[in-house]
Amino acid sequence: MADTTTNLLLPFILAAQAQKHVTHNESLRLLDGLIQLSVLDRNLATPPGSPAEGARYIVATGATGAWSGWAGDIALWSDGAWVRLPARTGWVVWVQDESRVVVRIGSVWTPLDEAMGLLAQAGSVDVALGALGGTTGMAVLEQTLSGLSGASVTSTIEIPDRAIVLGVSTRTVTTITGATSYDCGISGETTKFGGSLGVAAGSTNVGVIGPQAFYADTPIVLTAQGGNFTGGSVRIAIHYLTLGVPN
Repeated sequence: MADTTTNLLLPFILAAQAQKHVTHNESLRLLDGLIQLSVLDRNLATPPGSPAEGARYIVATGATGAWSGWAGDIALWSDGAWVRLPARTGWVVWVQDESRVVVRIGSVWTPLDEAMGLLAQAGSVDVALGALGGTTGMAVLEQTLSGLSGASVTSTIEIPDRAIVLGVSTRTVTTITGATSYDCGISGETTKFGGSLGVAAGSTNVGVIGPQAFYADTPIVLTAQGGNFTGGSVRIAIHYLTLGVPN
């Protein structure tokens, strides 16, 4: 009979063993560290100086000190010492500082959304991946244009070269002064994403187009109507598709 369980390596209480409570308590300690796994971080290679009781970490590559040789495993601080929990394929862990779930595949911790081919909520995500690495993605770029002033305001964010744009949406965050309305577009097409838009706080517009491909980095331009901008702020979002070439 083995001394430990197969998967979690919990120590068995053996026949005629003295101090059986020690082995029993050790198994409980390991179970407490393993069940409903949630770690604080997965990027540390050096043990933190003052860990809280029960703190757990996925040990990063190049581990040193008490974690030496533990890369990829779970380090548990328990009763004043580090305990190694050898990771197994299929383990699922919540990483607190990333607000993300990762799963153990072979010797690598992989984000669950990637492992299962799920869509993540992010500024840019690939929704299709070919066998040779080509991708089709969806993305959004956002900026708040504050302190509007003058006849027009140009964004610092840009429609990327080779993007296929679906539209640009806007929200008037604080009331615009000076102008009676405004247009949203690009240089040479000032109303491309909407004209005579509202200056009152809370006014919104979804400026849907074509879609249309762009062949140069292109900023968004807000143009004042009925007078120059003298104040206010507008939040803009560029909605577009991305194409990634194969490897």
